[in-house]
Amino acid sequence: MMNRFLISFVALAASSAALAFSAIAEAQTTSPETPFSITPTNPLNLQIQDSAAQAGNLNRAKNLARQTAEKANGGLNVYRAEAAMHGPAAEAPFVDNGDGTYTFTFLGGKPGAAVPSVKSVVTVSALDWSTRVDYNGAIRSTAVAPVTPAEVAPR
Repeated sequence: MMNRFLISFVALAASSAALAFSAIAEAQTTSPETPFSITPTNPLNLQIQDSAAQAGNLNRAKNLARQTAEKANGGLNVYRAEAAMHGPAAEAPFVDNGDGTYTFTFLGGKPGAAVPSVKSVVTVSALDWSTRVDYNGAIRSTAVAPVTPAEVAPR
C-alpha cells in the first residue's frame, strides 16, 4: 500500500513539475516590448556603488597606515595612534594624492598618555596596498619663529 502511494505521489509531482516548466518556457518565448534587465543602468546607482568602493578603499588605507605605524613603533603594547585613526575613514587626517595613493599624517604615543610623542606620515597605495613610512619620529614643530622687526636707526 505504501509503495503504491509513493509511486502515485512521485508521478503526480513529476507531472506538476512538467506543467510548471512548460508555463515558464511559454512565458519566456512571449517577450515583452521592453526586455527585463538586472544590470544597473541608473547612473545614480553606479555612483553609489563607486562611492561605496572608494569609502571601502579609504578605510582599508587608513587601517593599513595605522597598522604600519603600530608595527614601526613597537606594537600595541607600547604605541597607540590618535583616535582619528580608529574612527570613520573620512575623518582621518589624510590627503588623496590623486595618483591612487593616500598619505596619512597622525600622532601617537604610549597607551593612555595624555600627550602624544610620535608623529607618523604613512603613504598607502590603493593600487597594490603597499605602505611606505615617510616619517616616523619626534613631533616636529610646524610653528615659525616670530619675526622681530629690525632695529631702526634714529634719524
